[in-house]
Amino acid sequence: MRYLIDSNIFLFSVLDNGRLTNDTKSVIKDYGNNIYISSESVKEMIYLLQSKKITVKQWKKPEDVIDFITNGTGFEIKYVKEEHLRTLANLPFFSDHKDPSDRIIIAHAITEKIPLISSDKKFFLYKNSGLEFIFNEC
Repeated sequence: MRYLIDSNIFLFSVLDNGRLTNDTKSVIKDYGNNIYISSESVKEMIYLLQSKKITVKQWKKPEDVIDFITNGTGFEIKYVKEEHLRTLANLPFFSDHKDPSDRIIIAHAITEKIPLISSDKKFFLYKNSGLEFIFNEC
């Protein structure tokens, strides 16, 4: 099975901070699953590290985020393409969910027809737009 993980799920798994449900841990640890992370999430992690909003002992410099994903997790980066942007352009706009990074990650999952795992309750808003959403209640 294929899954796209949101930025928060990726960060929770890296920090091993107890915020992943047992179901989410099982999905991530199952070698039969393909776990993807959007390049938008990678961009977010780099920004958070550079702005000192997060500290991750394995990441000394921004490039370490990329190296960690490609060499240390078994996850695969899925890059944002034109078709994802077209889906984004057609997503409904909700006044209580304006985060542009979240919206492109959602569009990415919808376009690729990959279930998206996140702890963000606002992602439920996009189920009628074709999002297959798995909620990690932490």
